[in-house]
Amino acid sequence: MIVPGAYDRAITVFSPDGRLFQVEYATEVVRKGSLIVGAKCPEGVVLAAREEKGKELIDPQFSWKIAEVDAHIGVAFAGLSSDAQRLIDQARIYAQSNRLMYDEPIDVEVIAKRIGSLMQLYTQHAGVRPFGVSLMFGGVDRAGCRLFVTGPSGSYRGYQAFSIGSGSDQARGILRKKYRPGMTLDETL
Repeated sequence: MIVPGAYDRAITVFSPDGRLFQVEYATEVVRKGSLIVGAKCPEGVVLAAREEKGKELIDPQFSWKIAEVDAHIGVAFAGLSSDAQRLIDQARIYAQSNRLMYDEPIDVEVIAKRIGSLMQLYTQHAGVRPFGVSLMFGGVDRAGCRLFVTGPSGSYRGYQAFSIGSGSDQARGILRKKYRPGMTLDETL
């Protein structure tokens, strides 16, 4: 028997109202992370991150929020950087394996789906916790310019423009008002 209020002690136990509290805690970590904004246009995809101020002594090489997965895919993240590093390394392995096996670059959606599947695995097994990070993948593949976001639950979705992290609600409001699908790269920037 599970004690009421103890539904957050095990990742595999739903609360009576159908919630997984560990996933919600991980989502809260993302909400408090650095602001990440992404937008696609016919010429490419723009990923932007707000760098945290007040950490003057940190080496900038170790304070990154945007990384390259492959020559045609970039990723930005909000949340725990250690979790992001693990998932970005895995995304790079998927991209390189695809190039070696099929002699072609991997699709952006395939990367987002595979990373989302890995993230989802960590929501259903005891002894692990969900990843406290959300990743925004942007790139250009056979289908054109693509933008996908994965969340701590393992879900992924495609977007024209989106934001995650602290202040993302306000950023999405601005995107709703100012974003147009046919914008040039300069306008998107």
